[in-house]
Amino acid sequence: MKKMKKAQDRKAFPPRGATPREDVAAVMKFYDLPRSFPKNVVAEAKRAAAGSVAEAARGRMDLRGRFVFTCDPVTARDYDDALSIETRRDGSRVLGVHIADVSHYVRYGGALDREARKRSTSVYFPGRVVPMLPEALCDGACSLLPGEDRLAFSVFMTFDKSGRCVGSRFAKSVIRSSARFTYEQVMDVLSGGALRGGPEGPQERKRRERAIRAIGALAQQLRARRFALGALDLEIPEAEVLLDGGGEMTGLELRPYDASHQMVEECMVAANEAVARELWTKGTKILARLHEAPDPERLEELRADLRGMGLVPGDLANRKAFAKLMQDVKGHPLYSTMATAILRSMKRAVYDSRSIGHFGLAKRHYAHFTSPIRRYPDLVLHRQLAAHLAGGDERIPPAELARLADHANAREEIATEAERAAVEIKKYRFVEAQISSRRPVEYDAAVSKCTPFGCFVDIPALALSGLVHVSALSDRYVRFDAADGSLCAPGGGRWRAGDAMKVVASRVDFAQRRIDFVPVAQRRGKAKRRA
Repeated sequence: MKKMKKAQDRKAFPPRGATPREDVAAVMKFYDLPRSFPKNVVAEAKRAAAGSVAEAARGRMDLRGRFVFTCDPVTARDYDDALSIETRRDGSRVLGVHIADVSHYVRYGGALDREARKRSTSVYFPGRVVPMLPEALCDGACSLLPGEDRLAFSVFMTFDKSGRCVGSRFAKSVIRSSARFTYEQVMDVLSGGALRGGPEGPQERKRRERAIRAIGALAQQLRARRFALGALDLEIPEAEVLLDGGGEMTGLELRPYDASHQMVEECMVAANEAVARELWTKGTKILARLHEAPDPERLEELRADLRGMGLVPGDLANRKAFAKLMQDVKGHPLYSTMATAILRSMKRAVYDSRSIGHFGLAKRHYAHFTSPIRRYPDLVLHRQLAAHLAGGDERIPPAELARLADHANAREEIATEAERAAVEIKKYRFVEAQISSRRPVEYDAAVSKCTPFGCFVDIPALALSGLVHVSALSDRYVRFDAADGSLCAPGGGRWRAGDAMKVVASRVDFAQRRIDFVPVAQRRGKAKRRA
């Protein structure tokens, strides 16, 4: 725990590698992340993966004849969740969420379990993953590959015509995924198109399309119900760093957050809620995923920040007013900056053994259940649900649950910091190369905040921020107006939050993780005067 605390309390930034290819290794060393699994852990994983599925399937609910499918990114290697749906004559629907039964393979107290608990979470870097479980499980026995019999935990939720959950049941099952779809394939169907790929005939293709559309429609109902209750709708598209063979960043690819992603997300949220509600209300203390409401002081800071960006927020202490703010900022040129400010005003979601509830999702009961391949708290919840269904109780002492929660929170924080640091290093190298090549790239930017020493700007194309120093704004003295948070220069030139600006990078400071930019207009003006 000493090294973990040191990483959390650190003031310095992780160093970059000697070469781009070594960046991730440098970050892993800084955060003391494991480079490989101990031999006894790998051996135990291989023995567990080699066990007979047919033998383990006895006594389980057999779903191998049901249409079950996975939906993941094109590049995904492990598939730990699958979906199914049954529409009844009265219009109600039974949604099935099927999660790989990792608890069957990772037995409590073994070397494999101890290593998974120690890691607690998988860590995702550009071009590399530090997994929680060895490959024999995460990419093999626990991956819901199409056409392969797999052990699962199934959550069945019955929804009425309005999308209200009227019942749920749980079972250990054996499934055989019928298809592995990508988000793009599912989005084509949800948009009214046909299903691309697959050797099945027209009748089977139609059946699959109906199932996808039925789940998609239900997901949008669930989403609408959450927002009606005051759930927060804050969509910040993820930007994937693209690398060449040498580990150099070549660009960014924004991952869309469309109806296909929303479909999977809503199904997972529903399953997480159903399991948490079942166990918590039946008296089993669990590792809940707790997200508390923001503190009043942080809300005041948020109001000040938003006013500085030209937005007049309402009563942010009111959940629905807060949710409305999320909708209002969409489409604003400073959306990413505002969204970041809003996120910073909120408390972190954490694991907790004493309290339950999720402010952001507007859920009274919530826990993590759907990703046991990559999160240890999910595996703990699987074991507790299995004991509950068997008529017993996974009686984890309160002190032990508290220790599990603290450890999971600490490992999650380190994983988040490490992932962010690796991405930053790649972006900073990318910008540094532009400056060194003397072929600057012009970027569209938006001023997020003005200070006496310059403007902070957001660069959407790079998904990062930087500083335009006052000396780069004008040759004349630039004055800061504290009344409206603007900068102005005599004889023309005024800058304030929300203003658009074209910029090029002028300096990269790796030690401070800072990039300086200059306005294109000012740069061209100086070039003309020199000529």
